[in-house]
Amino acid sequence: MSAYLVGPLAVAGISTVLAFFIALLDKFLNNYGELKVSINAGKKELTVKGGAPLLGTLAEAGIFVPSACGGRGSCGACKCKVKSDVGPHLPTEMPYMSPKEISENIRLSCQIKVRKDIEIELPEEFFSVRKYKTKVEKIRDLTYDIKEVLFALEDGEIEFEAGQYVQLVVPPYGEVVESVQRAYSMSSLPSDKRHVELLIRLVPGGIATTWVHKHLKEGDSVELVGAFGEFHIHDTPATMICVAGGSGMAPFKSMLYHMKETGAFPQKDIWYFFGARTTKDMFYLKEMGELQKEWPRFHFVPALSEPKPEENWTGDVGLITDVLDRYLKEKVDLSKGLEGYLCGSPGMINACINVMKKNNMAEDKIYFDKFA
Repeated sequence: MSAYLVGPLAVAGISTVLAFFIALLDKFLNNYGELKVSINAGKKELTVKGGAPLLGTLAEAGIFVPSACGGRGSCGACKCKVKSDVGPHLPTEMPYMSPKEISENIRLSCQIKVRKDIEIELPEEFFSVRKYKTKVEKIRDLTYDIKEVLFALEDGEIEFEAGQYVQLVVPPYGEVVESVQRAYSMSSLPSDKRHVELLIRLVPGGIATTWVHKHLKEGDSVELVGAFGEFHIHDTPATMICVAGGSGMAPFKSMLYHMKETGAFPQKDIWYFFGARTTKDMFYLKEMGELQKEWPRFHFVPALSEPKPEENWTGDVGLITDVLDRYLKEKVDLSKGLEGYLCGSPGMINACINVMKKNNMAEDKIYFDKFA
């Protein structure tokens, strides 16, 4: 190994070990006792055990702040305004903060610990978010790496808007010693208040997706937390340009069937671009095809980027961004204006935003939930 690498690697290793021991010392040696959390100028006050991150502390008290990554500090979703002095912003928070948010002391609740009495502000809608006990009613393989999971609620009904998400509570299993939560968009209809359907793709090494694909069985009891999210259909006549891939199908399935069922937003035309590599990655083709036949204002454009000759694919071919660009230039009616709706990986979303902006779509008319 090069001598130039030994020093930095040694420093990195020592820093990691020191951080680990500091965390252990803080957890086991520092007793912060009972502390007060004042919310929204004292409208709600909690007495909590000190020392834990604010995100988990609030959840223990039944107040659930959205966290698409389950508290790992990689999504930036769990923001709240902190009115007390809890120290400067951490390096883990800075990538998710605008200058305005920094000046207003907006913080990631998963990254700050409750070590003294604290005063915070939260949106009122967070107080209606709750944890649901469910039973897994059905699991279906959609592709080799995507499962459709239907949860039946056992303790009440859920109110949500098409496009929102819930957090799946994953219990300890195998070498996973602590419960974690991960965010998944709901694919079910808002009118079915006793069920939640999720589309979950297997991510190699993913704690939640491995549990779902390798361990979860029909009949199992599972907890869900929600509903969360600002991703929803906007009440304008503008044409919806929807783009997704893989399990990004979920919110659009909910939106499309909700609009078809209720007749909502009757002035909107809808174009839905769905990208995959090969036919083994494609699903719901029959369902989307039937919806297109029954619903004249809905246009479904599936595309494969790497179709094999033996697949006899007759649909569009190319990267979904290229297909999107071609349709925006040649086939989509622009007279009503355009709105973009995206669900997928951060890379896919960023690429689609660039294509949409190049085709004169205003950036503030492009909506998405970007899950880490």
